[in-house]
Amino acid sequence: MDTIETQGVAMPRLGLGTFRMPGVSAQPAVESALSLGYRHIDTAAMYENEAAVGTAIAGSGIHRRELFVTTKVWHDQLAPEALQRAFATSLEKLKMDYVDLFLVHWPSADMDIAATLTAMERLREHGYARAIGVCNFNMPMIRRAVEEVQVPIAVHQVEYHPYLSQTPMLQYLRSKGIALTAYAPLAQGRAASDQVLENIGRKHAVSATQVAIAWLLGQDGVIAIPKAARVESQKSNLEAMSVRLDEEDLALIAALPKDQRFVNPPFACDWNASD
Repeated sequence: MDTIETQGVAMPRLGLGTFRMPGVSAQPAVESALSLGYRHIDTAAMYENEAAVGTAIAGSGIHRRELFVTTKVWHDQLAPEALQRAFATSLEKLKMDYVDLFLVHWPSADMDIAATLTAMERLREHGYARAIGVCNFNMPMIRRAVEEVQVPIAVHQVEYHPYLSQTPMLQYLRSKGIALTAYAPLAQGRAASDQVLENIGRKHAVSATQVAIAWLLGQDGVIAIPKAARVESQKSNLEAMSVRLDEEDLALIAALPKDQRFVNPPFACDWNASD
C-alpha cells in the first residue's frame, strides 16, 4: 500500500471510509477490508460505529502498528475539556491505547480554534494520537490553524471528487507539507454513472469509479477514503491504485464541472470566505 509521509507518520493513500455504516453494520465491512489488504480505516464519533470498528480490528490478528486508524470529534465537543472526554470515549469504544490520527470533524461558529487545537496537540504529545488534523475548514480557518496557532496539522480532510475543485486548498496544503484526505471521493455514488468517466474507464478496461479514485490518487499529497461495504467494491477500489490515467484522460476530467458540493450541512462554514 502506497503511503504519504506527513508530520512524521506514514499514512496509506487509500483507506476505507465508514460513514453511514452505523452500529454493528461496520464490523463485517472492516473485517473484509482488512482481509483484502486495507490498512487505513476512517471512523468518527458521529458515525456511531467506533465500537464495531474496534471489534473488527481486534479480531483481525493484524498487529496494531500495521494499521492506521482515524477518528474525529464532533463540532459540539470542541471546548478543551469536552474534547478530552470525547476522545477518551472514542478510545474506549475503539478498544485502543491510541489512534493514528485525530481530527476536528467540523468547525463550529463559536469554537476557539487555538484552544481546541492546543488540546489536541496535548493528546499528541502524550502519545494518545500519533497525529492531529482538521476537516471541513475553509481557507481562513486552515491558515489560522497553521500560521497562527502553529500546531503540527498533518491532514485536512475535505470533500473532493471530479466535480469539486480543491485547487487553492491543495496548493496551500502542499506548500505546508500537509496531506489532503478526500472524503466522498465518488461524489456520493454519482461518479459511477458519469458518461465521461465511463468512457475513460472503457479505454483502460476499468470502471468509472476506479477512474475517479485513480484521478485522486494520481495527485501529489492526496489520500482517498471511499466508503465501501461490499467486498466487490472494496476490491475494485484497491485495484484502482494501479490505474494510470494519461493526459487526454486528465483533460477530459478537468473539463467536468468543478463547483458541485454535495456535503453542505447547515452548520458548515462559509466555503467562499477569504482572508
